[in-house]
Amino acid sequence: MAEFLFIHGSCHGAWCWRDVLPILTATGHGARAIDLPGAGADPTPPQDVTLETYRDAVLGAIDAPVILVGHSLGGITITAAAAAAPDKIAALVYLTAWAPKAGESARDLRARYGCDALLSAIRMSADRKTSTFADETLEPLFYHDCPAGTVDNARAHLTPQPTAPGTAPAAALPPDLSRHYIRCTADRAIPIAAQTDMTRDWPAGHVHDMATGHSPFFADPARLAQILIDIAELT
Repeated sequence: MAEFLFIHGSCHGAWCWRDVLPILTATGHGARAIDLPGAGADPTPPQDVTLETYRDAVLGAIDAPVILVGHSLGGITITAAAAAAPDKIAALVYLTAWAPKAGESARDLRARYGCDALLSAIRMSADRKTSTFADETLEPLFYHDCPAGTVDNARAHLTPQPTAPGTAPAAALPPDLSRHYIRCTADRAIPIAAQTDMTRDWPAGHVHDMATGHSPFFADPARLAQILIDIAELT
């Protein structure tokens, strides 16, 4: 059985994986999610958060090799963790996430792919050290295909996103590290064209599709869990 560790994206926390974890554990797999520094219930002041503090939090949560799953900005985080300690990683799974090459940041990728809807939703704080998403953009951009009540639940849990992790350049990954990508074909935040371009050179069997928007963990947790189980069998 595999061990999964789930890493959330911007403004989210471990809470967003609530529907996926029990499906995996019911099949005998290990599955955990953490709050990154400054997110969820973690008390770290957001101005103190960097990509390095994200990386160290992830690596500190790993005792034995895991399948490390990163959503959205979490793709930057899992890349940093795997580059620093590849021996702790059985495989990386990018879930409609930024999959950077060495030297690229999330900010670079947003600019390259013209993510107009995502960029227009971001509201920077006065000191530009954090950002939030405009309330009116939550449902149409992130949760448009999710069950009733999802937006209200998100509003109760979303936290300001530290700016620094999204501006830091990625380190290089070992070429033999197993990577998978789950594309969400109805994503309005990271468009499918961007997801397809980031994975254009990946092996066909390592790119998987879901017919959901940006929050597949709410929109179709059973399908997401099954893809992850399939990935575990290949790892």
